[in-house]
Amino acid sequence: MHFDTIFENEAFVAINKPSGLLSIPDRKGDEVSLKDLLKEKYGTIYTVHRLDKDTSGIIIFAKTEEAHKELSLLFEGRAMEKYYVGLVYGNMFEPKGSIDAPIMEHPGKVTKMMTHAKGKFSLTDYEVLEAFRTYSWVRFQIHTGRTHQIRVHMQHIGHSIVCDPIYGDAKPILLSTLKRNFKLAKSADEERPILSRLALHSHILKFNWHDEALELEAEVPKDLRAVLQQLRKWKG
Repeated sequence: MHFDTIFENEAFVAINKPSGLLSIPDRKGDEVSLKDLLKEKYGTIYTVHRLDKDTSGIIIFAKTEEAHKELSLLFEGRAMEKYYVGLVYGNMFEPKGSIDAPIMEHPGKVTKMMTHAKGKFSLTDYEVLEAFRTYSWVRFQIHTGRTHQIRVHMQHIGHSIVCDPIYGDAKPILLSTLKRNFKLAKSADEERPILSRLALHSHILKFNWHDEALELEAEVPKDLRAVLQQLRKWKG
């Protein structure tokens, strides 16, 4: 699977991970991961943080043990500013705000998380960038790094991420639901979705690296840009 390198130096590499590619090998070990591909290229590579398989965007891997320790401390000490963009269901009552809701593992479902008073402190800031009839394009800043944090928090406030099979509605977006008087092409047996994957993208990381201020950005992928274009077109 193709991926783009955003930034690279002697210590680490920042990649724009495509949706559908594992960050690191899973328990089954039967799928190729981004880490596997980077190992082929660099030999030794170290995991600093992860993105969900279906989340696209910027992810950093360390090339040395020393860099791994330094980068891990930046993430753990909240010295790494992490920004995401995503499409959510509905129009949000408050166009800007914070979600402060502890997160813990779901007691009955493996790999699922939930908000609960006994969970770990979790904080997400959000800002609506564009509002459509039944969707909102939102920027998120996460101040903690809990598993599925944005997905859990958006479900918590009633605006799940689009196409989220765990915390929302997995149904794909079809042009026929946006466009009035939609007609399927005669040559087509069925309508192809304009989006069928989790609508979440890791967009920007800001941090200081050896006295240099870095702002690394992963371009929003073509599939999400195409959905936004259609939403703008049929906004009225």
